[in-house]
Amino acid sequence: MGYSYEKNVLKIAAEYILVIIFGLFILISRIYDFTAVKIIRENFWLFFIEMITFLPLMFILVGLFDVWFPKERVEKHIGKGSGIMGIIWCILLAMVQVGPLYGAFPVTYLLWKKGASIKNIFIYLGAFSTLKIPMLTFEIGFLGLRFSLLRTAVTLPVFILIGYIMELYLKDKNFVVNQPVLGKK
Repeated sequence: MGYSYEKNVLKIAAEYILVIIFGLFILISRIYDFTAVKIIRENFWLFFIEMITFLPLMFILVGLFDVWFPKERVEKHIGKGSGIMGIIWCILLAMVQVGPLYGAFPVTYLLWKKGASIKNIFIYLGAFSTLKIPMLTFEIGFLGLRFSLLRTAVTLPVFILIGYIMELYLKDKNFVVNQPVLGKK
């Protein structure tokens, strides 16, 4: 189903209008010293700076991964027939990465493109969101080792189970991950 040129122009115009309204809201709130907007503005810049510093590096690493690791190697280690070792590789890959969850999606797309199984994709996303080493060190420091081990012992099997369920569910549904196209949503 294609999008017409007019619909794309209207969507882009609506997005620009929202950005302008957001800017005017911040400007007016600054004039009237509205406290909540100060917090919104500070959070916006904090997240914006995080994304600007994180995403370019992430895309460079994803590009290098795309070039350095052939599809056959990825299929062998985390593809459909990888078994328990594929699960372990996905968990280890997720654990050594850093950054927010949106940084996992380019890697996930690349893993899918290189032949990773559906199960291992979902396991990777779950492990990325809960088992990154930098995050675990903070968790242990603030909540203790026992809590961290217990949470890991509960969440890891759940993500593995979700991976198996999603693979069974999507097996006969011709599941594909399409490359993002600018202008389409």
